[in-house]
Amino acid sequence: MSFEEAIKALDSGIIVDIEVTPGSKSLSVPSGYNEWRKRIEVKLTKNAQKGKANEQLMECLAALFGVSSSDILISSGATSSKKSLLIKGISYQQAVSIFAAHLKK
Repeated sequence: MSFEEAIKALDSGIIVDIEVTPGSKSLSVPSGYNEWRKRIEVKLTKNAQKGKANEQLMECLAALFGVSSSDILISSGATSSKKSLLIKGISYQQAVSIFAAHLKK
C-alpha cells in the first residue's frame, strides 16, 4: 500500500496521519510519505513555538483541500511531530486524489 494508509474515512470527513518537520527552509505540503510510520510528511517554515507551526499546517491544508481552516482540527499530537488531523467536508476519495496529485514527483 502507499499513502492511502495515512487517510481514514469518517462520516463527517477524514482523519489524516501526518508527520511534521517544522523550521524547514522550504514549505512543502505534502512533501512525501513515510511508509514505515504510515504518515504523510509535511515540511513547514514556521518553528514549533506558540502553535505557529500548527497554524501554518492548518492554513496550508485548508488551501490544499479548498476548505476553511476552521474545518480542520488536530485530533491528536498537538505538541508532537506526529499528528492526526480531522478535516471536515472532504471525502476519502477526494483526499486520495488531492494527495496523489501532489505526491507524484
